[in-house]
Amino acid sequence: MNDTQISLIRDSFAQVLPIRDDAARIFYDRLFEIAPEVKPLFNGDMTEQGAKLMAMLGTVVNGLNHLETIVPAAQKLAVDHVAYGVSAAHYEPVGAALLQTLEAGLGDAFTLETREAWEEAYAILSGVMIDAAYGEGAAA
Repeated sequence: MNDTQISLIRDSFAQVLPIRDDAARIFYDRLFEIAPEVKPLFNGDMTEQGAKLMAMLGTVVNGLNHLETIVPAAQKLAVDHVAYGVSAAHYEPVGAALLQTLEAGLGDAFTLETREAWEEAYAILSGVMIDAAYGEGAAA
């Protein structure tokens, strides 16, 4: 990722923070709509789950300049989620729900360039997570 992409992600995420509770709700509503099979994997308090999601996104966004600092935690998270029933196939709808949430929350500020930056960041991170949890090439 280049500095421009990282700046676009940081700036757009900063715009989401004031609406983080709504953004988390939009994310999970959209995820359950496009991938209803994942809904049973979430049996806790969804408000708390949304707060965890937004905190995790914040950590990732803040660590984009130093991926080596966030990759080990992302890998551990991915491995831990296997026990909850998460499969490699679930990463695609999660990415789609994330992009749709950003688009809904940011409106016109979610430009094509910003979308592409988020897509690249998600592709990198989800690839690392899938490889850690399911082995190299599992995403293919």
